[in-house]
Amino acid sequence: MNVVTDPAKLLLERMLRLLRWRVWIQEKLQPTEWQVTLLWAGLVGFLGALSSLVFSGLAEGVHQLLTGSNAGVVESMKQLPWWAVLVLPAAGGLLAGLVLMLGKHLTRGESSTDYMEAILIGSGNVPIRSSLVKSAAALFSIGSGGSIGREGPMVQLAAVMASFLGRWRQFTPPQLRLLVACGAAAGIASAYNAPIAGSFFVAEIILGTIAMESLGPLAVSAVAAALTVRVLTSEAQLYKVPEFKLNSPLEMPAYIALGVIAGVLAPWFLRSLKRSEGLFVATKFPLTVRLMLGGLVVGALAIQVPEVCGNGYSVVVNILNGRVLWTTLFVIVVCKWLATAASFGSGAPGGVFTPSLFMGASAGYLFGFAINSVWPGGAGDPRAFALVGMGAFLSAVSHAPVMAVIMLFEMTLSYDIILPLMLCSVVAYYTAKGLEGRSLYSEALKKKAAETPGGSAFGLGQVAELMKRKPPTLPRGAHFAEIARMFLSMRVNNLYVTDTEDRFLGAVSLHDIKPYLGEPELAELVIASDILREDFPRVAPDATLSEALGRFLNFEAERLPVVNGEGKLLGSLAKGDLLLALVEMRKKPVAA
Repeated sequence: MNVVTDPAKLLLERMLRLLRWRVWIQEKLQPTEWQVTLLWAGLVGFLGALSSLVFSGLAEGVHQLLTGSNAGVVESMKQLPWWAVLVLPAAGGLLAGLVLMLGKHLTRGESSTDYMEAILIGSGNVPIRSSLVKSAAALFSIGSGGSIGREGPMVQLAAVMASFLGRWRQFTPPQLRLLVACGAAAGIASAYNAPIAGSFFVAEIILGTIAMESLGPLAVSAVAAALTVRVLTSEAQLYKVPEFKLNSPLEMPAYIALGVIAGVLAPWFLRSLKRSEGLFVATKFPLTVRLMLGGLVVGALAIQVPEVCGNGYSVVVNILNGRVLWTTLFVIVVCKWLATAASFGSGAPGGVFTPSLFMGASAGYLFGFAINSVWPGGAGDPRAFALVGMGAFLSAVSHAPVMAVIMLFEMTLSYDIILPLMLCSVVAYYTAKGLEGRSLYSEALKKKAAETPGGSAFGLGQVAELMKRKPPTLPRGAHFAEIARMFLSMRVNNLYVTDTEDRFLGAVSLHDIKPYLGEPELAELVIASDILREDFPRVAPDATLSEALGRFLNFEAERLPVVNGEGKLLGSLAKGDLLLALVEMRKKPVAA
């Protein structure tokens, strides 16, 4: 019996055994770059959920510290004396302004890119320090009772986690943008416990496409985030409401009318926010003073109507459960509209997504109650109209009816109301779009795109813009042990062979070394030039993306070498990056 004692031979045999497993896994499981992307998307969803839970917990802690109560925002305001109700939101605005002012010193030289800008017109780089400063300021705006939602900072933090992870792993810009989009989907899914809606929020509003190249990872990330939240908090449904249903087909005309009303109100709501922002900016006061004034307006309204504080969640729950009188609700709606305009206009960091749901629920309930009073058969249950109004108003302000319908279904689990919800949301969308082409997000994105040189993430759409430089290479005289070591240390299926002047000679495929895995003596004699494939396809750096796609269609590979006219290897092009780039080039215009 021959016993191998040479250390070099022992090492080679060990590597050959590992390579046999590597080839088996590649042949049987065939892990592609897309499958690996899904794994990263799942990790992003988990981290995004954790960051959202941490922010939510901190916001509650700040609220408890400022009010001395662990009850909800509205309930806490009802327990405070009038002067405290007046001062508290103003104090929160002051603290938020101070955080932003002090944060300028920490973020000096760093951009203020948000997640939408990073996905749509950037390279996927979401700055960490400026995002943390804005989120810290949002804690005081939200915790002090500002009429603003917490979903904005939660999504931004999840996107920061995704961007940091992608940059750490040195993802290409298309991959990094997709990973940040997954973080945004995770943030929405965490905030509303709505994974499907979280996926469609990013796909429909930001990416402008529901192609599976992007929707698949978004869905994985959102599901991972929702599962994490449900496991850690035991929350499976955001709005616990009675079961609603369509009592009679005679109610459909009323639902159509509600869609028209929501479609008319939504543009006015957005215009009021924009107008309020202009008025605050026109004062030329420092941001800290503007935030304090915005909080003071909220506090003054909250003295008589404490329901204006917070994002409106508790009031929506009461509306959907029929615990609010219509006369009281009418006053709350007017005051809440003014409070939200004051908070948003003053520059309070946060979101207006949840306040939009409040406006829709209130408009739907008031309309349903009015119809029920005149014609009971036309609106059997005003609470159902409140639920449908939420979806219709959200559809109108976001210009994303699919996302709105899915989100309302996920948040309430009321499937029986899906028919009027779909019809009403579509009517609201077309009505709002006919009156106002801008949505809740399009104006900001349009402004950011105009400020960006080129206005998009891509220039001429050539391979050189997508290729990854310095791919793994081998000299033509590399021994089999070196080839094996590189295949084991890198997740690649092809190694490029170059000469001393970096000219591309061919590629060694993982499957091309399979015949030598059981023959150690023969493998010791093999060098790279013996097994390289000289006819390996390549693509030019100035080739268009369509031309590069044609090269991939004729050859089964995840990456192709990028070689210039002189034969020099410049980099490699991933099929995943190419497909993502082609999907992004089909995105709808920002102003749509």
